[in-house]
Amino acid sequence: MHIYNFKINKNKLLKGLLTFFVLVCLFFLTFSISKLFSKIKNFKSENFVVNDTNTIPSTNEITSSQYTNTLKAVHDNLDNYIGKEITFTGYIYKIDYLNDNQFVIARNMIINEASQTVVVGFLCEYDNISDFENLSWVKLTGTIKKGYLNGDIPILKITNIENTQKPSDEFVYPPEDTYVPTSNIY
Repeated sequence: MHIYNFKINKNKLLKGLLTFFVLVCLFFLTFSISKLFSKIKNFKSENFVVNDTNTIPSTNEITSSQYTNTLKAVHDNLDNYIGKEITFTGYIYKIDYLNDNQFVIARNMIINEASQTVVVGFLCEYDNISDFENLSWVKLTGTIKKGYLNGDIPILKITNIENTQKPSDEFVYPPEDTYVPTSNIY
């Protein structure tokens, strides 16, 4: 039978563990940087598009192609848009649980390849909305304010509304995955 006596030098053990930890960190850092540069090397500019739909020329008019990106940007950053005036076309969508002066200025958003749609839009307030039929197409101008309906939401206080024809591009599409709002200027 053999008896072994081990002495542990605390300084050498601490230095060894510290060296091991630094080497592991350097390995992960090197691996991460190499992955990052390989992605950048293979990156094609058409994979990422900055679509600044929030910079609208002096007309403040939102087109069909800008509709859902603008809707998303306003909902996500409501405080940045309070007091902004916008103009766009949609149809009046009256909902039973809204106040008598409230309606949704709506568009149908295509959600899949089978052309199924959902209604999307801004909640609006207009005292004379009873002058307009439900589901009639209108062009309106309104000022964004903060309201509450199951949480803070944008509400358009309508300053001008007029009947119009259904646009040829009546459907809208979901916000782009690559959409990055770079401005909140209208």
